[in-house]
Amino acid sequence: MHLQLIAFLVLVCLVLAQERSAPVTLGIDVLMVNGHPALAGKRVGLVTNPSGVNGRLVPTADVLANDKRWKLVHLFGPEHGIRGDVAAGETVADATDPVTGLPVTSLYGKTKAPPKEILANLDVLAFDIQDIGSRTYTYVSTLGECILACEAAGKPLVILDRPNPCGGLVFEGAIRDEKWKSFVGWAPMPVSHGMTLGEVALWMKAVLAPKADIHVVKMSGWTRSMLWEDTGLHWVPTSPHIPHALHARLYIATGMIGGITENVNEGVGYTLPFETIATEWMDPKKVISALAKMQLPGVEFRGLTYTPNYGKFAKKTLKGIQLIITDPKRFLPLRTAIGILVALEAIHPGLVKFENERSLSIHWGNEKIIPMISSGASIEAVERTFADGLRTFGAARGKVLLYP
Repeated sequence: MHLQLIAFLVLVCLVLAQERSAPVTLGIDVLMVNGHPALAGKRVGLVTNPSGVNGRLVPTADVLANDKRWKLVHLFGPEHGIRGDVAAGETVADATDPVTGLPVTSLYGKTKAPPKEILANLDVLAFDIQDIGSRTYTYVSTLGECILACEAAGKPLVILDRPNPCGGLVFEGAIRDEKWKSFVGWAPMPVSHGMTLGEVALWMKAVLAPKADIHVVKMSGWTRSMLWEDTGLHWVPTSPHIPHALHARLYIATGMIGGITENVNEGVGYTLPFETIATEWMDPKKVISALAKMQLPGVEFRGLTYTPNYGKFAKKTLKGIQLIITDPKRFLPLRTAIGILVALEAIHPGLVKFENERSLSIHWGNEKIIPMISSGASIEAVERTFADGLRTFGAARGKVLLYP
């Protein structure tokens, strides 16, 4: 009887141990086990925010600050700040980090790049932020600015790699034209890139900064077909309106609409950020019927009515659609965004009020796509306009991929 009980307890412990062990080990955790010659004995600066945590949810800043193999001496805060206390789009101020006591230089204020006078006092810059796979999300722009700054200063940049929550297979959209470069369209890449930030850094080195000294601390266990749910890792909100990995997946599908229109809400301000598209004038049934004919992969739609609590649609009753992802590995966020805009134009011609040309172009990559949709173009016609650019990007991207 005692032997049976012992065997049962051993089995329970093994099951619990397996449950606690994630299939994917983050770059920060690989670093803590193996170290890295670019950091050993060096004065280190770190670019991070609350999304930069290890597998046990301890902030990377705290982990590095407490390790004697290097000396963490400076922090850099991108959008939302080191500890996440700054709202989306608001300026991040220089400060002193209350936890580590280290100076914090803003990378989302008067400057977007680490200042050369601060880099001069560092031996190496480390980077650990959780991206969501979109060109319009500012973290990839911050990475680009850090690469150029480190190249100019002759300093190595170490990327502590993390998963792309949308996987590593899909990339969609027009390559951003040079004249529309901005902090939501910093690099000449499509809207989604299907890479980890370590891979993005290597791609940027190849196309933008050939003399940059880039080191990537690779993850263990991650493969390109993995979505966030496959990693076994806990999601930490990357910004206030990306509370779960689901919202990272929907960000392109609805953000590429809400971010460029004046009278369409994408759920921000309500309890379903990036899960909806709604207006004061939409006929949800007709729009859903039009979308059903498009057979968009991996997604279905339901009608709903809601009243946002804050933002420009606060206290307004909106009617619209909620996006329900039925097969996340088949879901194509940008194709879905194009489909929704095509459906809105077909059912409610001319009612979508777009922002100015600059806003449209820095988000979508060029000034041609939205006018095409407004004139009645199909999804396929729009996608044909950027197919050649995607092929060229795909070839360059393929040379820097780190994971199978």
